[in-house]
Amino acid sequence: MSLFSESLGVERASLVLNDEASDVLRIVAAVGLSHEEMQRGRYGLGEGVTGQVIATGKPQIIPDITKHPEFLNRTGSRSLKDAAPGKASPTSFICVPVRDGERYVGAISVDKPFIDQPTLEADARLLTIFAGSIAQTIRIHHQVQLEKTQWLEENKQLKENLHSKYKFDNIIGSSPAMLDVLSVIAQVASSRATVLLLGETGVGKELIAKAVHYNSPRREKPLIRVNCGALSQHLLESELFGHIKGAFTGAVRDKVGRFEAADGGSIFLDEVGTLDPQLQVKLLRVLQEREFERVGDHRTVKVDVRVIAATNLSLEDEVRKGTFREDLYYRLNVVTVNIPPLRSRREDIPRLIDFFLDRYNRENNRSLRKISRDVLNTLLRYPWPGNVRELENTVERAVVMSSGEEFNEDLLPLQIRLFAHQVRSQATDESIESIAANLASHAIRQYQANEGEVYQLVVNELEKHLIREALGHNGGVKTRTADFLGINRNTLNKKVKDLGIDTAD
Repeated sequence: MSLFSESLGVERASLVLNDEASDVLRIVAAVGLSHEEMQRGRYGLGEGVTGQVIATGKPQIIPDITKHPEFLNRTGSRSLKDAAPGKASPTSFICVPVRDGERYVGAISVDKPFIDQPTLEADARLLTIFAGSIAQTIRIHHQVQLEKTQWLEENKQLKENLHSKYKFDNIIGSSPAMLDVLSVIAQVASSRATVLLLGETGVGKELIAKAVHYNSPRREKPLIRVNCGALSQHLLESELFGHIKGAFTGAVRDKVGRFEAADGGSIFLDEVGTLDPQLQVKLLRVLQEREFERVGDHRTVKVDVRVIAATNLSLEDEVRKGTFREDLYYRLNVVTVNIPPLRSRREDIPRLIDFFLDRYNRENNRSLRKISRDVLNTLLRYPWPGNVRELENTVERAVVMSSGEEFNEDLLPLQIRLFAHQVRSQATDESIESIAANLASHAIRQYQANEGEVYQLVVNELEKHLIREALGHNGGVKTRTADFLGINRNTLNKKVKDLGIDTAD
């Protein structure tokens, strides 16, 4: 506006915009006006010359402001009396609208000495072009502000979703072993203590780390994850602590490390047991002093970071071997959480299956729901060397490969189908003769105190189980069961009564 004013030789210039929050027209930029005069420059829509220009979208050209009845001089910066003797010319006023799409959002006005009417009209045309440029700037500004507001709202919503997603109540686990884990992390989350997560690959160490962070006072700050086993020592040092330009070949600019990026929040060091001894020294210093230097730099960087470390190794064994520093182990081992393998919490498997089925059905637009008893039994008995991650992959594969609602054995990975076949083979290899021999041997040991009654006790127990299984096999129909067993129906009824077998028939 200053450059524009100089080119036109104006005395005053102002940009008035509609404040949508208060619905008041106010001066947002000006040349030749004091701060107090700008503050006084407020109008209602349709009020005065400026208000009319914005309301109607029609520019106004006033050769002499002292002779215009609707000129308000709201800023108080002009004299509306007739031109004083000796003054070369009266003050003219040009005001043009600023248009954004179909709306008029403001106006640009200038005061300048009157020359002649053609000059005023030429200046008005130039001011209209300038107003178009200002309109584009305002449009971009509004778009940036809108996107910024949306981004802030989305960021806020994302953080709320993360906090909700990683609430302790949302972690699937009702087994005693998992309840112990949840109890410990609920207790430690609100502190700033270092947490060491121990457990096999795939047990959910990262999930627990996120639960600790997003339920802590640091949840509004970042959680930065670093896999210490995925990078070489040189690259990992730069990744953790950053470097300065020229620190090594290829360091063409300064780089902020993960510890610095996590300032105020948490850093999750996965596979911390693989750290090189030199990096162990640097990590120990960060834990002790909360400070470090970037690679190639002598300046110290101070950070406030909570460390959550994880490993599938036994750090005590690594300390004994001399591959892991004992002092670092004790610094990490402030609060230790042992996350159980899936085979130690089999009662959680059905809920985990339901959770993963819901997720991957939704993601893949499938409807795999009905899991057979044989498949469920197989999944319950399988040892899960890959733990929860392997179970999740198994369910996802089944959903992707499914074409209906039935979750049958054909949808399982080959290694789990081979396991099921092996279990069935082992179960059928044992003959009735060997089972009977084992039963007789076990019965004699169990009933040796019941001398003279052993035969009847064993026969009664065997008959009870045999009849109950036969009834189940024949749908509870006694006539069909009697024929199946090869005995009389009356005999069956008597044995059902004498042996106390429950039946609805």
